Amino acid sequence: MKKITFFATMVLASFSLYAQNPVDAPKAIIDSDFMRELTTTSGVLIAIFLFTTFFLNLIRSFLDSKLKNRLVEKGATEDLVSQLLQPLKTESRLEPLKWFSILSGIGLGLSLIDAFQPLGIHSLAIMAFSLAAGFLAYYFFTKKSNP
Repeated sequence: MKKITFFATMVLASFSLYAQNPVDAPKAIIDSDFMRELTTTSGVLIAIFLFTTFFLNLIRSFLDSKLKNRLVEKGATEDLVSQLLQPLKTESRLEPLKWFSILSGIGLGLSLIDAFQPLGIHSLAIMAFSLAAGFLAYYFFTKKSNP
């Protein structure tokens, strides 16, 4: 959660720091209206994400506590209850590799889109194939590392 929030903040900060005034640069790619719309939309999406994540975690902890109390009332041992309600461990040693492959696919796609101007429907196809290539590379690496 902290990593996602930090990453989103850094991306939005880089967009706002790189914004240009169309008066000073008449050939600016990104105008101020687009940047305003981007930051507003991104802010709303991040707020919705944080709000729903908070309530989902609150509900999960409440239900886990309720289940734990019922199991203790039924006569289950404390060790068994704690083993059943351990948080799921999703971090693995391949998690950074997954993010590297996804972000490198995005970077490759954006580079290819920049090389093949003007923007159009082919830009979406380039981005889709670049992301698919990143996921495919991750799949082959995990398949090779896990026999």
